[in-house]
Amino acid sequence: MNKTFLYTICIITIAICGFTACNKKNKNMEGTVLLLETTKGDIRLRLFDDTPKHRDNIIKLAKEGFYDGTLFHRVIKDFMIQAGDPESKHASDTATLGSGDTGYTIPAEFVYPKYFHRRGVLSAARMGDDVNPNKESSGCQFYIVTGKVFKEAELDALESQMNQNMLHSEFNRLARQHMKEIFLMRKNSDSTGLKKLQDELIEQAEKIVLQNPFRFTEEQRNAYKTVGGAPHLDGQYTVFGEVIEGMDVVNRIQDVKTNRADRPLENIVIKKITVEE
Repeated sequence: MNKTFLYTICIITIAICGFTACNKKNKNMEGTVLLLETTKGDIRLRLFDDTPKHRDNIIKLAKEGFYDGTLFHRVIKDFMIQAGDPESKHASDTATLGSGDTGYTIPAEFVYPKYFHRRGVLSAARMGDDVNPNKESSGCQFYIVTGKVFKEAELDALESQMNQNMLHSEFNRLARQHMKEIFLMRKNSDSTGLKKLQDELIEQAEKIVLQNPFRFTEEQRNAYKTVGGAPHLDGQYTVFGEVIEGMDVVNRIQDVKTNRADRPLENIVIKKITVEE
C-alpha cells in the first residue's frame, strides 16, 4: 500500500473541508419489552438495561405515540430493516426518506463486545463519521439486523479492513488537532513540513491502533458463521436490544421489493409500539 499517497489525500481533504432472537420473554429475562405492531405482523424487542439512554429514549417516544404510522423506510435484504423517520408518516410514494429526526442525538453506548451485530439485534442509526465523529445515535431511527452468514476467511478479511479503517480514523482525528498548522504550511507551500507532519501522524496513528487492534471474539465468530449478522458494523453503531419474537416478520419485511433508494414499494407501517410493563 502506498501510505504516502493515501495519507496525503486524507490530510489535504481535512485541510480543505471542515452527513452516511427468538423466544418469548420469560420471567428470568431482564429488560423492558416493546411490541411493534406492523402491517406485516408483530415483533417483540427486548431492550438492554446497560444501554439506558437508548432504552429510555425509545420508551419515551413509544409512549408518546411518536412511531405510530411511521414506515420501515429502508430495507436491504441480508443486511437490515430500518424505521423511525417521522417524515415517513405522511410521505408520498416517491419521497426519499431517512433524514427525519427528533432534533437531538443520543451519546453512543457501546457495550462491546458483549453486544454485537448478530442477526436479530436492535441498533440505533446515526449520521456518518465525517459530521459525527463521536458516533452519536439518531434520536429516533433504528434498525434490526438480518445479515448473512460468513466464512472464516471472510471474517479474517473484515478484521483486517476494520483495523485499516481504525488507522484512517485515528489519522484524521490527529490531523484535526493540527488544522492551523496544516493551513499555514499549505498557505506557505511548505511541502517538506507537511510531509514531516504527515509521517509523524501516521506513526502516532499506527501506535494507537496497535495498542488495541480490532479482533472478533470467539463468540462473535461463532455467531457470524452460524446465525449470521453484519460484523462490519461492530463497534460503530450502538446495539441496544434484540428480537425475542417475530423474526419471521422481520424476514417478511426484508423480502419485499424496494426501489433504488432501498425504500419498499409497498408501505410497511408501524401501526403502534407498545411498552409491555
